[in-house]
Amino acid sequence: MRSDFVDYLELFKLKRRFITVSTDDKGRLFIDIEGPMIQAMFFEVFVLAIVNELYFDALSNASVIEEGQRRLDEKVTLLHQYATEQAKCDANTPPLIIADFGTRRRFSKAWQAHVVETLHKAEPKIVSGTSNVYLAKKLGMTPIGTMAHEFMQAFQALDVRLRDSQKAALEAWVHEYRGDLGIALTDVVGMDAFLRDFDLYFAKLFDGLRHDSGDPYIWGDKAIAHYKNLKIDPRTKILTFSDGLDLDKAWDLHQYFKGQIKTSFGIGTNLTNDMGITPINIVLKLVECNGQPVAKLSDSPGKTMINNDTYLAYLRQVFEVDEPE
Repeated sequence: MRSDFVDYLELFKLKRRFITVSTDDKGRLFIDIEGPMIQAMFFEVFVLAIVNELYFDALSNASVIEEGQRRLDEKVTLLHQYATEQAKCDANTPPLIIADFGTRRRFSKAWQAHVVETLHKAEPKIVSGTSNVYLAKKLGMTPIGTMAHEFMQAFQALDVRLRDSQKAALEAWVHEYRGDLGIALTDVVGMDAFLRDFDLYFAKLFDGLRHDSGDPYIWGDKAIAHYKNLKIDPRTKILTFSDGLDLDKAWDLHQYFKGQIKTSFGIGTNLTNDMGITPINIVLKLVECNGQPVAKLSDSPGKTMINNDTYLAYLRQVFEVDEPE
């Protein structure tokens, strides 16, 4: 973080006037945020965490906590098994690395802290990071995060040609972080369109890529092939997976890509809200910037978010992205 941003954070406070909350006649909750992006983007994590905690607090009882603890104990056992398997590998084999990405959809603040501390103490070399900066500070873990979809989406409405918006976003990121935070998000306009923009220049500057939608095996194979086509050894890069993972899926992906490329895994709901109660599907995404629509063309059709079908069709045409079947 640059010093000017740290100075800004010292004075920062979320302002209530930029957020409105309402319900409809079916009892559905609507939360709209509109204001300067430096304000609006910061609401997401806090708002989603609050909604989750209020919802699950109404459902919580001793048996729910007991079931959550039982499932947490199973995760500890799994981590010990993975650590035993890793110990059999040679020193050149990339390790299994898992981070907590579960703040937004956690069962509660207290439960997230309990889960992360338990898993980190059980296998600190495997569960080494968390996207919750406070927990990272408290537990001596690595704070871990990657670029957000709304960062890439915003460039669709800035003063650049739409077809160049993704490249402009990547360029701005490199300029700001100068080699830090080097994981690029690939699914704002889909993996194939992303790779057309992710040329040798960006492929050398970024440490790796983040998967957040679509088949992770197909996505990873495409990433490896792309690096090879650019004459870059994939084993020097890392793929970060963060889409609907649990420990078993992370381990299977790690085993599949082992020896081809390094991997890491961000696990959210399955770590911090695995209580035997069906999690709620909530999300906040950017839909308009500077008075213009913006969209996310996910590699999973259900994850595409847009309030303007005309713009969505235009975005598909510009980036040569087909309609999902």
